[in-house]
Parts: sequence; C-alpha cells; structure tokens
Amino acid sequence: MKNIKFIATDMDHTLLTEAGTLPPHFEAYLDRLEALGIQFAIASGRPLYTLQNLFPKHKDQLTLISDNGAVVCHRGEIIAKSLLAPADYQDMARFIKHQTDGRPLVCGLTAAVAEADDRAYDAVYREFYHNLDYVADTAQWQGEADKVTIYLPNDDAQATFTEQIAPRYAERFSATVSGPVWIDLMPKGINKGTAIRAVAERLQIDLGDMMAFGDTFNDAEMLATVGHGYLVANADPGMVPYAKYRTGSNEDYGVLQVLDQVIDAKD
Repeated sequence: MKNIKFIATDMDHTLLTEAGTLPPHFEAYLDRLEALGIQFAIASGRPLYTLQNLFPKHKDQLTLISDNGAVVCHRGEIIAKSLLAPADYQDMARFIKHQTDGRPLVCGLTAAVAEADDRAYDAVYREFYHNLDYVADTAQWQGEADKVTIYLPNDDAQATFTEQIAPRYAERFSATVSGPVWIDLMPKGINKGTAIRAVAERLQIDLGDMMAFGDTFNDAEMLATVGHGYLVANADPGMVPYAKYRTGSNEDYGVLQVLDQVIDAKD
C-alpha cells in the first residue's frame, strides 16, 4: 500500500451506491489523497462532460477516463482521444435500430445523440449523458464521436452482445457489456486498460504502483493492467479472473474501505 501512486475507480455499481450516490465524505477523501501525492482517477463509460459535471470542485485535479478510455483528461488537459469514423458509427446505429431490440446513442464529444422516437428514455439517458440531443435518424448524424452505446430496455445486454453485436463488430472494434442494459462500441484497442497505460506513461508511474476498482466487463482490462486490481463484492461473477483482490460491495463503500488502508499506510 505504501507504494501506491495512482488509484482509479469505476463509477456505477462500484463507487456509486445502487441509488447512484457517492459514498459519504468522498470529497474529503479526494483532498486527502491529493495531499498525499496520490493521483485519483474516475474511469467510466460516461462521457467527459458528465464526469466534469459530477466533480465540479475537483475536475481539474482528477484524471478523468471517459467513454471507457476513448477520451482521457488529466488535470484539465486531454491527453488521449480516439474517434470512430462516421461511416462506422452510422452503420452501428443502423444495425442496432433494425436488427436488435436495443436503442442507439451516438456519443459525440460534446453531446450524445439519440433517436427522436426514444424520448421516453430521456431520464435514463440523461443520468449518464447530461448533454443530449435528439435527431430524426442517428444513422444520418455526422460529427466527432468516440463511442456508440446501445441501451437495452429489455435487460438483455449479455444475450444481445453474444448473439448479435460480438459476431458483427468484435473483430473490428472494442465491444463490451457495460451493465445489464448497456453495450458499448469503441475504436479497436480502446478500453480502460489502454487508458491506464497511457496515463502511466504520461506520469511515469509503474503499473505495479497503480490501483483500480471495478465490477463488470468494461473494467476487465483496467483491473488486469494495474498491480492492485480490486473487485467489489457485488461484481459480476464472470469478472473473477481479472482482479487479484476483493473488497466490500458498493453499498458497503468497498472502495472507501481500501482507500482507508492506503491512507493509513501513507501516514
């Protein structure tokens, strides 16, 4: 614990409670880690603008790994960015609409784009995508986009991924299940693990001195990359091979349990 120089955590079902709230006194933890010289990161499938909105007081102090690693912002400076080609995200949107029971969101760098017919899902979408535009046809939209997210209102993300999304896209793109109702498609080779490696190179930190927390498959590469990978107790059972260590559930503030150990070791 004494050698830890960098800590990253997933948000949903890891750091956040099931009610979507941060653990108590979390900002005080951020301040304490900063004082100890430990760089803290939020590693999420959420876009950069949403993460900045969630941490307004600390956004220029944190490393923000957004859209599952497609955009990495370190202390207010974007240090890595990977975009999808318009032809690719348009094809994805078209396939999702016509061949699956999912709904496409094209994740532009400044706002997500959803189908006008999907306004019934606005509350769900805006929890993750604070900047959201509706268009007649996502397959016709053009702009800078780094991810396509699929919302599965029937809670069948894993089945849809296995049967439809992976066979069509997994060889050419990074594709991952991000939760029971979410699938993410990013440029090939992009994930939270590659983002962690980019940060490690930028900050000249050994991967063995890095720690991370997660719960599901879009966290797998990140947990396997760092020297101290932790699964929360409520993690997907399929995640067991990817992390060396365990902590309490998100409801039991498992992330804070380990942060306390790190802080105590530094004192």
